[in-house]
Amino acid sequence: MEDEDCPDLIPIDSGGAGGAQAGASARIPVTIITGYLGAGKTTLLNYILTEQHSKRIAVILNEFGEGSALEKSLAISQGGELYEEWLELRNGCLCCSVKDNGVKAIENLMQKRGKFDYILLETTGLADPGAVASMFWVDSELGSDIYLDGIVSVVDAKYGLQHLTEEKPEGLINEASRQVALADLIIINKTDLVSGEELNKIRTSVRSINGFVKIIETQRSRVDLSNVLDLHAFDSLSGVSLQKRLQHVRTTHAHLDKGIITVTFEVLGNIIEESLNLFIQNLLWEKNVKDKTGCTMDVIRLKGLVSIQGKSHQVIVQGVHELYDLEETSVSWKEDEKRTNRLVLIGRNLDKEILKEVFIATVTGKQGNS
Repeated sequence: MEDEDCPDLIPIDSGGAGGAQAGASARIPVTIITGYLGAGKTTLLNYILTEQHSKRIAVILNEFGEGSALEKSLAISQGGELYEEWLELRNGCLCCSVKDNGVKAIENLMQKRGKFDYILLETTGLADPGAVASMFWVDSELGSDIYLDGIVSVVDAKYGLQHLTEEKPEGLINEASRQVALADLIIINKTDLVSGEELNKIRTSVRSINGFVKIIETQRSRVDLSNVLDLHAFDSLSGVSLQKRLQHVRTTHAHLDKGIITVTFEVLGNIIEESLNLFIQNLLWEKNVKDKTGCTMDVIRLKGLVSIQGKSHQVIVQGVHELYDLEETSVSWKEDEKRTNRLVLIGRNLDKEILKEVFIATVTGKQGNS
């Protein structure tokens, strides 16, 4: 397993899913599982749904077409049809198959509260997990019951490199690359089918796209569920470990001219919240930040810890496509500590120096002095 120097995330307290954020209502975490066709998502979900692991997980299958292989295998093993109805499995898990975006299934699922403590949502192999993630982030009605825990992407060790380097017409983003860019955890699966050299190539390719992601390598999608669940990738609980992990991120270089890369930079000092909002909105909404050749910088994922003027604690910045959020963490700035703003951006046409210049100009410019 890679990334042993990166600390694990803080374990959540025993008060149930959601940890410090849960409050009395104990919100249920949702993990999105994505991956290219044939990478091993079905095997992973089958493993979760049939192994004894003492967790009560509700799994929503969201494959398009005439039913996924998992749907068929479960229907056979349960001796019945599996469509829109929730099916209770022998190991305490629940399973449902949907042909839409999954929100309706989750709304129906929330009526069965008490029967499960975790939700896994599988996306189709060609889907953009960012759109699914955004849906849960935005839906305030769902937000009171559930929270987005993280995005896990399964990558095929044998064919993953081929998927990641496949060129798309007219500058479209390669779907496999987008899934890697958005992931909080990558499972490189089927490692037994490739040589050490091939495995190193796929690992390097994944890292060149997403320099921040944690990587697990496995065979037949068998993973310790504690590495996949409770990532807290989208809430303030990840503040402590995020600070340590940010130290390890390096700006990467595209393996294709227009490939997705990771850019990270650090700027000292306190910043005004309005100025930070302006910087992020220019980048994600207005899309008016351009590289040296005049191409628009396209940010898919944004993450960071910043020092906001007037706040004694570090603030976590999260962004997926056009959505972003600022939340104060439990990590306070020490009196003798240098206040630092460290951002990680994953996307296309990103230029580290220009991004840093624009950031400094925006947060220390006229609007910073008003």
